[in-house]
Amino acid sequence: MSRTLRVIEADAPQDGPAPGETPLRIAIATNDMDYLGAHFGSARKFAIYEVWKTGARFVEAHEFDNVTKQKGKHDDQDDKITPKVEALTGCALLFALAIGGPSAAKIVKAGVHPIKRKEPEPIEAVLAQVQEMLNGTPPPFLRKILGTQQKPDFMDEEEWV
Repeated sequence: MSRTLRVIEADAPQDGPAPGETPLRIAIATNDMDYLGAHFGSARKFAIYEVWKTGARFVEAHEFDNVTKQKGKHDDQDDKITPKVEALTGCALLFALAIGGPSAAKIVKAGVHPIKRKEPEPIEAVLAQVQEMLNGTPPPFLRKILGTQQKPDFMDEEEWV
């Protein structure tokens, strides 16, 4: 069984992205809603955030009762991965400590780019790193997601054919 918690917008105006700036929706594999600290299959929760150049906001959380045991083997009798992939609908990035090949293939097919981290870290630190990427020169995969295929500054216009 899975549950979803969504934030209801209040009537008061909130800080948000600049006009014309589309926030990047990201998912973070977590067990406690404080740290990126779970493997994809064993994550009890996904915290979903919208991130833009100057801020971020929590959007929703998906909670799962049926998770893998993080042993590297999946129980073919009980599909624990598909509900998680479906929960990532609309996300561009997924941050997790690890993700198996078949799971990674499924989320990539769903349009989500997986990013593995070696150690647990606070969710706030992950959000700050995404903002830093958005404010700097994003890596090619992120430029593709954002639809901004920027030319490097060091090349002249004539060199682009």
